[in-house]
Amino acid sequence: MNSTEHAGALIQSDAVTLGLLFLLLAGIFYTSNSKIPFFAKFYKVVPMLLLCYFLPSLLTTFKIVDGENSNLYYVASRYLLPASLVLLTLSINLKEVFKLGSKALIMFFTGTLGVIIGGPLAILIASAVNPDLVGGAGPEAVWRGLTTIAGSWIGGGANQAAMYEIFKPSDHLYSIMITVDVLVAEVWMAVLLIGVGKSHRIDKFFNADASSVETLQKKMHDFSQKIARIPSTTDLMVILAIGLGVTGLSHLIADFVAPYIEVHADYLKKFSLTSKFFWLIILATTGGIGLSFTKLRNYEGAGASKIGTIFIYVLVATIGMKMDISKIFDNIGLFAVGAIWMAIHVSLMLIVAKLIKAPFFFLAVGSKANIGGAASAPVVAAAFHPSLAPVGVLLAVLGYALGTYGAWICGLLMQIVAK
Repeated sequence: MNSTEHAGALIQSDAVTLGLLFLLLAGIFYTSNSKIPFFAKFYKVVPMLLLCYFLPSLLTTFKIVDGENSNLYYVASRYLLPASLVLLTLSINLKEVFKLGSKALIMFFTGTLGVIIGGPLAILIASAVNPDLVGGAGPEAVWRGLTTIAGSWIGGGANQAAMYEIFKPSDHLYSIMITVDVLVAEVWMAVLLIGVGKSHRIDKFFNADASSVETLQKKMHDFSQKIARIPSTTDLMVILAIGLGVTGLSHLIADFVAPYIEVHADYLKKFSLTSKFFWLIILATTGGIGLSFTKLRNYEGAGASKIGTIFIYVLVATIGMKMDISKIFDNIGLFAVGAIWMAIHVSLMLIVAKLIKAPFFFLAVGSKANIGGAASAPVVAAAFHPSLAPVGVLLAVLGYALGTYGAWICGLLMQIVAK
């Protein structure tokens, strides 16, 4: 897609475009929570997240907006993305995470490991069958596109966008990867939700004692009730100050650190350590984790993570505007690579769950805290019981915290095996 293709777009103004994106997002969120039977059935088939990518792409495809030349993605990726990472990691309570029990954490980290090693293994397996499938050079190198899936599958959309900026696949390749990511992940999501109804039989197969889940349910319900409050204007202003303040500080430090490394340690460029955006994301994530040890974490009760999630979905919509949906099925074989990757993740989860006798709840939430992050893990947790949704949030936030690091390592491994 070149910049002249959308020169005749009906709407050239970013202000108007932003308004349209919010109308689309509000419509998707509103209808996805509607009790109307049609919408209830529709969203069982069509993932909400896919619509958040897909509908904005239609605005560009039909020349309603100029997605190629819009500055909205730059603003969202440089300001809203790091701010969302701060707000999503602000609520993390490492003590509570470890109190969830070793099996919950083992399953979570198993899921992370499955994604990290699954990517390189999927490339090796696919290259043995069809080397051209995972080839390419420069921005079109398939491994670069796969790094964005790694980001999404160890945390979520924020980490995916971070990998897009760090490894810089082409927009064409990225549009394919987004679809591979969402469709493969949503198939696994459907399998897990079906498994919830059979959790007792699955626990019996694993020889698991699920009593810890019941104890956890009560603990998380009490925790949720304790911190929840109606946010005041002051609360919202402080939350925004935390997110955007740490983002500003991260920009300041990144603008110094990245050029310094480039001048004095240029050999670190291959590890992306000369990228300002890399340091921006790392610093914002680290800043949020650091603040989680202070009283500021109590602003989660006033909706810190909700604001962070809104920032993420605005980012998702601006990414969607860059998609060229007519190119999505140019390489259908990449869906097979995604399926192999997911199969490795799932196989590792099942093997470890059987070995440590983990309840299906920990397998399901541990997996989705990686693959889908905060958009999916609470949904799976709530499918067991509504009061368990915060467990999904806690582990998903841990996924956000680790996503940038884990996906970066996975990306380097994929780069190695692709050569």
